Amino acid sequence: MMLKQGVQRTIAAGATQSTRSCVVDAHAQTSSRQVIAPFAPRTSGKAACQGSARSAASVSGGRARSLVVRAAASASPFPKRNARLVLEDGSVWHATAFGATGTQIGEVVFNTSLSGYQEIMTDPSYKGQFVAFTCPHIGNVGINPEDMESTQCHLGAIIVRDLSCVVSNYRSRMTLDEYCKKENVIGLANVDTRALTKVLRETGCLVGVVTTDASKTDAELVTMAKGWTIVGKDLLSVVSCTEPYEWGKGTSDEWEFNPRVKLSKQHGPFHVVAYDFGIKTNILRRLASFGCRITVVPATYPASEVLKMNPDGVFFSNGPGDPSAAPYAVDNAKAILGKKPVFGICMGHQVLGQAFGGKTFKLKFGHHGGNHPIRYMPTGRVEISAQNHNFAVDPSTLPPGVEVTHINLNDGTCAGMVFKEKKAMTIQYHPEASPGPHDADVCFEQFVDMMRAEKAAHASA
Repeated sequence: MMLKQGVQRTIAAGATQSTRSCVVDAHAQTSSRQVIAPFAPRTSGKAACQGSARSAASVSGGRARSLVVRAAASASPFPKRNARLVLEDGSVWHATAFGATGTQIGEVVFNTSLSGYQEIMTDPSYKGQFVAFTCPHIGNVGINPEDMESTQCHLGAIIVRDLSCVVSNYRSRMTLDEYCKKENVIGLANVDTRALTKVLRETGCLVGVVTTDASKTDAELVTMAKGWTIVGKDLLSVVSCTEPYEWGKGTSDEWEFNPRVKLSKQHGPFHVVAYDFGIKTNILRRLASFGCRITVVPATYPASEVLKMNPDGVFFSNGPGDPSAAPYAVDNAKAILGKKPVFGICMGHQVLGQAFGGKTFKLKFGHHGGNHPIRYMPTGRVEISAQNHNFAVDPSTLPPGVEVTHINLNDGTCAGMVFKEKKAMTIQYHPEASPGPHDADVCFEQFVDMMRAEKAAHASA
């Protein structure tokens, strides 16, 4: 193996180039060493890597500052491929299973985010989807309770190239493998995610079946995949809360560097009713940081009850599934439009688009990841956004008075609207940046400005 200049290779006791082994980079104060350390043939991947790390620490004489463990080029500490991903096009992808066992069916999408796999896994917008991460190394930072976007994992399956068997994060409480077992989520490792992503990019989103059951034939799994579709599935009521509640987890100013946020707090609080279509924790945190007191209500909660609360604004959240399969959400939005300032993101954008009088359609590829460029049409400013949706609003079906304010520069689809007459604004992406860029944080400011202006108008009337 070629080594960088100044890096020494040491073979720990009991290890040879021909043994099944791990490679450990031990970065000491004065030099770097790559240590080949042995492990027993029946040892699990996690135990093997941990044993290699101990050997590396010993060889470094206690001077190692950090240890990076990876599988050696000549061997792998992981078990043989014992799981399959079978797509509706008939292709079969063999993989190494981790997490739970069993069989699941769902839509396969890829995500281009380089970090934030925990936030993606716990985002209700991904309900039932199989997410293939284009970033090759997943699991490096483990799982911690602070970064959860909801109380559970919503993925049907997680697909990765290299599963990290050693965690490096002081906040971590469990490994990705342990978390998937706890949440009963099937994980697939050692998949050529680059090749899989190319297939999805050329073909479009495909339905797939993941299984650890060797008794099922590939033909049976292909038939299962061909008989399933996400179109027409109402998932909002599945992931939504069941009763209204006050969101009480406030935020401090310690990490707030936007002076307009602090100014907003001085003029708050604004009472916002948030429809939970699959709302993320960090969306609630951002609303709270802008001086909002938040009441979260179920997806099916009647608009008449919302208006009785007399909120300063109404928020329609992100969520999974087909927006046209949730007519109750559209009816509630119609009843609220024009009466209160309204802000919708992702699923909320699609619901409000229908409430305006427009229609939605399914995207061939969908938008998933943290690097999607958006143009804000009034100024020409380009934002980089985080997205996850498979449907879009058809701008040709929108009535007069609705302005398309944002365009997705990848495919030209509608990514934001304003209906001034109805005091409504929408965007088709995630402004809270968890994970993702912060470019769209200004949308929360605009929503607060709408509520402030409405309050001032009522005060002067």
